[in-house]
Amino acid sequence: MAKPVVVGVDGSQSSLDAVETAASEAALSGVGLRLVHAFGWPSIHPPPGGPPWDPAGAGVRELLDSTLAEAGQRAREIAPQVDFTREATVGEPLMVLEIASRTASLVVVGSRGLGAFGSLLLGSTAVHLAAHGRCPVLVVRGRPNPTGPVLLAVDGSPAGERAVEFAFAEASMRGADLLALHVWNTWSERAYEGPGDPLNMVVDIDRLREEEQRLLDDTLSPWQTRYPQVTVERRLVRSRIRPALIEASHDAQLVVAGARGRGGFTGLRLGSVSQALLHHAHCPVAVVRGKE
Repeated sequence: MAKPVVVGVDGSQSSLDAVETAASEAALSGVGLRLVHAFGWPSIHPPPGGPPWDPAGAGVRELLDSTLAEAGQRAREIAPQVDFTREATVGEPLMVLEIASRTASLVVVGSRGLGAFGSLLLGSTAVHLAAHGRCPVLVVRGRPNPTGPVLLAVDGSPAGERAVEFAFAEASMRGADLLALHVWNTWSERAYEGPGDPLNMVVDIDRLREEEQRLLDDTLSPWQTRYPQVTVERRLVRSRIRPALIEASHDAQLVVAGARGRGGFTGLRLGSVSQALLHHAHCPVAVVRGKE
């Protein structure tokens, strides 16, 4: 059975935007949709009329039903052909959605919610899922250009291979072009090959540019063969990585990045580039973790 698209629902405008995006993704993929509302009582002052674990007490059930009903209506308006389920689960949203990601093809969340962190630029749930989710996580933010390309942040790392695959699949399903952007600078140069090699602080710019172009070509070529219907623009830019990708997101309908690139520290779950995109990109961002 095909894995569904899961979307986190909390009644906020951000989560309703996420529902619309999730419904579109489910329709494109031909899979079902799960609307998940994670409900956790505050640690103090439980509402009267029922124990903290009883969502039927104190009118809470009516609130949950109303929230999920509105989300369901949005999903039906966007993709009436998609079968969807609605569920309210007792638990912290972070844990509930992380568990749901284990049996999902994609998890979609809004960039901000109604909780204590709702006033932040990016909600804690989105950051946590991008780092720990077991499937790709799409964070709905910004204003996507519906006629723009899918923007792929190419880093050439083995961990980023799944992000490349995801980006090609998205571009194919959406009928969109793919802009594969590889940003490089002199920090891309390895100063030495090993402890016994002398430091070489002189960077051969032309050689480095050729190496980065080769990396870009080697990353894309197998996937272009697999997805011949996708029009691909290969773009090599010498610049600062994060600002260049954020600027390019202005004209994109979606940005796709690996969770951690080749420059990240071993053990980190979420790299600086993907974090910067999650906080500052001008369109939705999909973060795809590599193989464990």
